[in-house]
Amino acid sequence: MIRIPRTIFITGGVSSSLGKGVTVAALGCLLESRGYRVALQKMDPYLNIDAGTMSPFQHGEVYVTDDGAETDLDLGYYERFTANVKLTRANSVTTGQIYNAVIQRERRGDYLGRTVQVIPHITNEIKNRVVELTREEDADFVIVEIGGTVGDIESVPFLESIRQMRRERGREGVCFIHLTLVPTITVAGEAKTKPTQHSVKELMTFGIQPDLLVCRAQKPLSDDLKEKLAMFCNVPEGAIVSACDIATSIYEIPEMYKQGGLDLGVLRHFGMKPGKLNFKKWAQILHVINHPRKTVRIAVCGKYIALQDAYRSVYESLMHAGIANQVTVEFVKIDPEDLERTRSTAALKGVHGILVPGGFGSRGIEGKLMSIHYARTKKIPFFGICLGMQCATIEFARNVLGLHGASSTEFDPKTHHPVISLLEEQQGIEQKGGTMRLGAYPCVIKDGTLAAREYKTTRIRERHRHRFEFTLRYKEAMEKHGLTFSGTSPDGQLMEIIELKSHPWFVGVQFHPEFQSKPIACHPLFAGFVAAASKLAR
Repeated sequence: MIRIPRTIFITGGVSSSLGKGVTVAALGCLLESRGYRVALQKMDPYLNIDAGTMSPFQHGEVYVTDDGAETDLDLGYYERFTANVKLTRANSVTTGQIYNAVIQRERRGDYLGRTVQVIPHITNEIKNRVVELTREEDADFVIVEIGGTVGDIESVPFLESIRQMRRERGREGVCFIHLTLVPTITVAGEAKTKPTQHSVKELMTFGIQPDLLVCRAQKPLSDDLKEKLAMFCNVPEGAIVSACDIATSIYEIPEMYKQGGLDLGVLRHFGMKPGKLNFKKWAQILHVINHPRKTVRIAVCGKYIALQDAYRSVYESLMHAGIANQVTVEFVKIDPEDLERTRSTAALKGVHGILVPGGFGSRGIEGKLMSIHYARTKKIPFFGICLGMQCATIEFARNVLGLHGASSTEFDPKTHHPVISLLEEQQGIEQKGGTMRLGAYPCVIKDGTLAAREYKTTRIRERHRHRFEFTLRYKEAMEKHGLTFSGTSPDGQLMEIIELKSHPWFVGVQFHPEFQSKPIACHPLFAGFVAAASKLAR
């Protein structure tokens, strides 16, 4: 008999960007800390099959799982905040996936000529995605984030589905948490509960009564405000949790929810006795964050630098590296087009490390090459990720090998020196979604290299997201001039890691190590990069 985990649905109201994803992650962290096993899932209401073709301007970064799913950035928080959660494509569900599955069944004749409708066919498919996850995961709790806000027309099938699940499983099997806003009006100087009241009433029109309220507010809610919310939202005062703005670090959020009793409220709802809390690792993290030895300035040079979430996992990984090295990492955000326009690297003066993240397209490439040249010649620690690694080889080809006009065929299809070119299996592909080299692949590291010292092993698996690759015929010439290819695919055909022997710390990787870093277990390359940079900081 299959054991059905208890399911927690987290909805949001009033406004987007209230922090549902982080709330899911923090609750997972707390339940894990009490000895429970958790599984986490995101349900996004957009019609895209996945996040793979979505613009960073609209969506932020695309987070890649081990099995190659291109997902919402919230899944990054899920993995970072938990110790034992390993996500797959089953953890990311979109309206596009749901409708696509139902339409495919209809085309096959699976419905035997019946009229296909939102209820029951779409709602059943949504419920099936939750059920399938419970079958795959040996978990005590499944926590599901419903994307969007209550009242969005796109979210209606999801809300109807979770209403049905509560009816089918009862209170003992399903818990509803509603994240909402309690704004403070500056002129009046007091918090207002009306937005939350209206949000809950909107939710109740779908037949969903929240069991717990999580209220975003500038400061902890007073007893009077909790009493008022309890009265008008029909929840106990003890089931109302404050979610205050965090001043220092996002990693304070689990502690905030611990103090607010969010996990205890969930366990109380299910009639469960709380397990013993083991929160030592997170307490140590917070201590380091609040008591750093010094500040390290890291320049991040990317064309989407103006967007807060475009390189979210990179920023988080650098913060993890700061924790590992007991320093504060200060980000110096560099727009490569500014470097191109001014033809000056003055903006890089005084930084202790330079990182060029992944990306696509030709915009800002010359500025990235300028930042890499600066790092290489000034002996500033450098870390290139995916496109950043490719740019490092192009810069080396131009300025060390003397190959004028060396480039990638992505930027210049007619270049005489295609140092970077399209992967063979990418030739002729027209569909963009889900067709890149995606997910975790093995890499073999050479003994005695910087990469081997940082990883402390010669066999690794890292997540990828790219179409272009280093062109092998340039390998020998680059090695003769001092570039080391320290990591390759097991067959030696794909160059995965480069480094410079004559440099304090200069590493480029074709993969995305930022997708496997956690505050409690920093990725070794990020830890090594910040450690090298900290030597330059006072």
